[in-house]
Amino acid sequence: MKMGEGVEWSLHCCVTLTWLDDQWPVPIARLATWFDLPVEYLKKRVQALVRAGILSSAPGVRGGFGLARAPERITLLDVVTAIEGGLDPFRCTEIRQRGGSGRTTGAEFDRPCGISLAMRRAELAWRRELAAQTIADLAAEAPADSAERTRRGFGSPGFGTTGGWPISAATE
Repeated sequence: MKMGEGVEWSLHCCVTLTWLDDQWPVPIARLATWFDLPVEYLKKRVQALVRAGILSSAPGVRGGFGLARAPERITLLDVVTAIEGGLDPFRCTEIRQRGGSGRTTGAEFDRPCGISLAMRRAELAWRRELAAQTIADLAAEAPADSAERTRRGFGSPGFGTTGGWPISAATE
């Protein structure tokens, strides 16, 4: 299964916003600069998270984004679904009922094939795993200095306003 890069971007932004909760709202330009991402593309992902109720936004010059609910209540599945949609990754088109195979219909066509069932079980296991982990879990499992480094970086004067790194944050 292949997910778009927007899922990675969104998960990293959610973890970062967890660490920056006291700096709400965090401007999109600052998030984009922090991760060296294009602002307009990141904005589309962040807006999808707002529509899904994962992030909240504040409009205007001093606006930005923050978590809409506690990180313990945002699962990885919530984020993946907001960005990728809720579509099933595997779709059985019943090719066994086509061509020569399908000419002689039998009782085996009365129920889903074994391939479809196996893929559905795998998908459910994947969804259960994503639903069992939260943004809070990711934030807690990050290296110990990640949160502090992020807070220092975002707190540096001029960070995100000129599109570059303040020297102190870049060299630490």
